[in-house]
Amino acid sequence: MTDPLPPSLPGRVVVTGAAGKLGRAVVAHLRGAGVDVLAVDRAGGRDPRDVDGEFLLVDLTDYGQVVEAFTGGADEHAGGVEAVVHLAAVPAPGLLPNAVTFANNSAATYNVFAAARAAGIKRVVWASSETVLGLPFDTPPPYAPVDEEYPPRPESTYSLNKALEEEMARHFCRWDPELVMVGLRFSNVMDVEDYAEFPTFDADPRLRRWNLWGYIDARDGAQAVERALAHDRPGADVFIIANADTVMTRSSASLMAEVYPDVEVRRELGEHETLLSIDKARRVLGYRPRHSWRDHVDPTG
Repeated sequence: MTDPLPPSLPGRVVVTGAAGKLGRAVVAHLRGAGVDVLAVDRAGGRDPRDVDGEFLLVDLTDYGQVVEAFTGGADEHAGGVEAVVHLAAVPAPGLLPNAVTFANNSAATYNVFAAARAAGIKRVVWASSETVLGLPFDTPPPYAPVDEEYPPRPESTYSLNKALEEEMARHFCRWDPELVMVGLRFSNVMDVEDYAEFPTFDADPRLRRWNLWGYIDARDGAQAVERALAHDRPGADVFIIANADTVMTRSSASLMAEVYPDVEVRRELGEHETLLSIDKARRVLGYRPRHSWRDHVDPTG
């Protein structure tokens, strides 16, 4: 059952990266909530049949194409866009040479931010990343659960770009005080079919230490996007978005004690409590994870 449409949710939204794992969930969720969505993905990179409904192939590294998409200039895609959800990117480090990843992701995000401003769009939600927290935590985190209170610690070109996007958003909002820009530091995105593998992680807790055993169900990621679109506080802000639990059957406290024994754990932890703190997202956005891999797979095997 879909929650009622928040009164401040925009009527027409562009979603970039709409054919990706998270993008498909976001498009379906927003359309289910009554939002008019123009789904966008990269030219030549996706089959439009991957996404139901209104779809436009756009090369986000071409500023002119982005402006046309955001201003309703493309044939058969007219309509005033009120907000942008920017999910498109080379999605992880190591998929392409570093310079290629940086050139694509930095240009695409700048073009989206700048085109939104040029089009008079006042709400932008974009996918930042858990990687800015210091992943893969070869250098241990400063404390746990990790949160948004310490400066970004990028350890890869991909993560460096995400950190720069957050800084870029702050300056766009400085230039235009009416802008609302929300960066969502998504954890590792999972679909239901991915959960069958989770019980195997228990064999070696170090296999998933790289993100403190976190994950985000794509459906909860989509919920976070909806909540961020309803956020109306001007300025740039960032939020960690993860599920409420870890990928492990072992307790969170025992995982920290074994793998990161010298890291300060700042509070008593729930049995499987996420070590990627979602307290700020709960408090400010009203984000409430509704899904867990434990609902789909028997943790005991």
